[in-house]
Amino acid sequence: MPLPFLTADRAFDATADSDVALPFDDHDQWRRPYRPGPWRVSGSALLLLLASFVLMAAVIITFANGLPAASVCFGLASLVIAAALRLLRTGTWVSRHGLRYVGFLSTTTVAWGQVRELRTVQQPVRWLGLPRTVQGQALVLVREGGEPLPLLTDHNADFLERVEAFDRAADTIEAWGAEYRPAHHS
Repeated sequence: MPLPFLTADRAFDATADSDVALPFDDHDQWRRPYRPGPWRVSGSALLLLLASFVLMAAVIITFANGLPAASVCFGLASLVIAAALRLLRTGTWVSRHGLRYVGFLSTTTVAWGQVRELRTVQQPVRWLGLPRTVQGQALVLVREGGEPLPLLTDHNADFLERVEAFDRAADTIEAWGAEYRPAHHS
């Protein structure tokens, strides 16, 4: 029994164009134009599972009258939960105002007026963000007077073994750039 009201990608009308923006889409809001990949979601789920065990330990320690140790456990669980949420938030976000690359420890926001070029290139990319590199594709942002910044790769936690999803995400971000980036004079 299909439950279309529970899915995010249901078709509102079989004859409607799927690229048409929905009435409630607000292009002023920051949005990730793709879904987090299974590796990213699995990593966050494992961190949240670890946090639940640490919280359970904190509760047990609290009942055993070990308040200083329990507070350390609660603090550690809070850090693990924050890391899991930050891991889910990492990625490339777009809005009418520009493009935002959210890393685990830092965030870079670039206005569309500062974007010189968005392009997909073949280059060595990091495998799941680890130091090991493999040959792959990357969506690269070239800023005015800045170093190229790889926004997406086909070997990161969102797109590993999901080439079609990488292509869709790269095309979507390039389309946002084409729509909102002012005409560049070279």
